[in-house]
Amino acid sequence: MKLPPYQTEDIGSTRYVFFTGKGGVGKTSLSCATALQLAGAGRRVLLVSTDPASNLDEVLGTALSREPTAIAGVVGLDALNINPLEAAAAYRERLIGPLRGLLPETALRSMEEQLSGSCTVEIAAFDEFAGLIGNPQAAANYDHVVFDTAPTGHTLRLMSLAKAWDQFLNHNTSGTSCLGPLAGLEKQRAIYEATVTTLADAAATMIMLVCRPQAAALREAQRTSDELRALGVVNQRLIINGVFETSCTADATALAMQQRGSTALAGARDFIASLPSYQVPLRPINILGLHGLRCLLDGDPVSAAPQPPDVRTLPAMDSLTQVVADLERRGHGVIMTMGKGGVGKTTVAAAIAVMLAKRGHAVHLSTTDPAAHLVHTLAGHVAGLTLSRIDPAAETAAYQAEVMQAQDGVLDAAARLLLEEDLRSPCTEEIAVFRAFARVVGHGSQGFVVLDTAPTGHTLLLLDASEAYQREMERQARNSQPEEVRQLLGRLRDPAFTRILLVTLAEATPVHEAAALQDDLRRAHIEPFAWVINQSLLHCDSCDSLLQRRAQAELRYLHEVVEIHATRSAWLPWQAEEPSGPNALTRLAESIIPPPRP
Repeated sequence: MKLPPYQTEDIGSTRYVFFTGKGGVGKTSLSCATALQLAGAGRRVLLVSTDPASNLDEVLGTALSREPTAIAGVVGLDALNINPLEAAAAYRERLIGPLRGLLPETALRSMEEQLSGSCTVEIAAFDEFAGLIGNPQAAANYDHVVFDTAPTGHTLRLMSLAKAWDQFLNHNTSGTSCLGPLAGLEKQRAIYEATVTTLADAAATMIMLVCRPQAAALREAQRTSDELRALGVVNQRLIINGVFETSCTADATALAMQQRGSTALAGARDFIASLPSYQVPLRPINILGLHGLRCLLDGDPVSAAPQPPDVRTLPAMDSLTQVVADLERRGHGVIMTMGKGGVGKTTVAAAIAVMLAKRGHAVHLSTTDPAAHLVHTLAGHVAGLTLSRIDPAAETAAYQAEVMQAQDGVLDAAARLLLEEDLRSPCTEEIAVFRAFARVVGHGSQGFVVLDTAPTGHTLLLLDASEAYQREMERQARNSQPEEVRQLLGRLRDPAFTRILLVTLAEATPVHEAAALQDDLRRAHIEPFAWVINQSLLHCDSCDSLLQRRAQAELRYLHEVVEIHATRSAWLPWQAEEPSGPNALTRLAESIIPPPRP
C-alpha cells in the first residue's frame, strides 16, 4: 500500500497539533520534525511535551524547563517540558502555601501526604496543559502549539480529564474530592471549559495518530481514533512511521521486514482509508539533533557506502536463557519487564513466562498495558501458564461497587450520594488499578508472576503511587486494607522477591530512557536485575545498505549498556519471523551471540 509522504503543509493554520500513539512509534521525533519545518516556513512555534518520560531535551539538544526555551539555530521555535512531578510540587504549594502559618504543621503535613499520589501528579500536569489551551493569552505569541504527548493511555486520559473534571465540578456539592479541597480546581473552571471546547474544534485542533507498519500499532491507532471521536475530537490524521522497502531483494532479513510491514498495512486497509493518511520512510540514522530531525522528513543526504558492522568488537552478553536460569532459582517471585514503549517488553515477558512454565514452574503472566495482544495468544498452549490483564475500566467498576456495598446500612441517603459523587472522580481509576497491581504482585509468594508493565512514564507513576499509598496507610493506620496492599512496597524493594528487567533497543533514546528509569528505581530503593537488548540487527548479515548502517550504529549503544549502565545484560536478535506462540518465544529466548568471525 503506497501512501503519500508526510509534510507539514496539511496543518495549514491549525493552532494546536497533537502527536499521539502507542509507545515507541516516533511521536517525539515527528513532533520535533514538524515543529522544525513549521518554524522554517516562518511560523512562530511552541513545542510542548506532556510525556512523564520526556526525552525532548535529548532530541533537540537543548536543556528544557517548564518555561519556553528558544532552540539554538532555529528561528521561531521554542520548547518546554510539562514535568508531572514538578507540576505536582507547584500545584501542592499553590494549595498549601497560603495556609502556612495559619494551620498547625501536623495539619499541613497531612495535606501534603493527601496530595502526593499519582492522581495529584496527573491533575497537576493537566492543569498546566489546560492553561496553554484554555487560556487565550498563554500562547498568544505563537502561530502553532505542537504537543508531543505521552503514550496512548496517558494521552486519552489527558484528553478525557477536561470533560471528566468539568462534569465532576458541575455535580459535586461536597466541596471535596480525592484531591482534597476543590477550590484549586474551581478556580480553573473557565480554563477547563475552554479546553474542552478547543479540543473539539476541528478548525483549532488536529490530532496526528502516529503508528508503525505493525499490526499492534495500527490496532492501537484505530482504538485511539475511535475513543478520541467519542470525546468529540474528530480532526485526525494518520502517520505511518518507519515504512521499509529494501534495496536488496536477495536479503531474507530485509524481505521479511518489508513483508511484515506490507501485511500489517494490508490488514488495516479500511482504517487507513477512513482518514487522511501519510507515510515516513525508515531512516538509517538515529533521529537526534537538528540534522537528524531534518533527515526524518527530508531524507538522509549521506551517500557514503555503508560497511557491515565489525562484530568482533561486541561486548560480552548473556542469552535470555542464562538469565532465566538465575531467575528460577528461588522457585517463586515477581519478574517485571520495564522500558520505553515499543522496545518489546511484552515479547520478553512472554518468552520468560513460557520458559519458566516449560521448566515445570507455576507461572502467571499479566499485563497492565491495554495494547498487549501477544500474551493472549498463549492461552491454553503452555502447561502451568495462566494469563490475565489488568483492565482499568473493569477494575474501576469493581472497586466502585465494592466501596458502595461496604457502606450498605452505614450511610444515610445524603452521605451515599456524596460518596457516589467522589467515586466518579477520575482519580478513582488510579486507586482501582493500583489495588489490582498489588493483588497480582501478591501471587508471587506461591509461584512466578511475570508482569508486562505499561510504558516507562506510567510505570513510574504507578510506583510513586505505591509509596504515597503506603505513607497514607501508615498515617491513618488502616488495618482493613488487603494484606497484599500493605506488603506491596516492601515486596517491590526486596531483590529476592522482585526482579526488574530493563528492556531496550540498541538506540540512543531507548537506552537513555532505560538509564533514567534505572536511576529512578534506585532512588526508590529498587535495584534492576538485568538489562535486555532486544531486536538487534547485528548478525543478520544483511546486504541492504540501510539495515547495515542501522546495525553499525548499534555497536556504540551496546557498549554503553554493558560498560556503563548494566550490571548484567542479555542480547536478543531481530526475528525474521515475528515471535508469536510458545515455540517461537522459546527459540528467541535461546538465541546466543555467535562467536566472532576471524
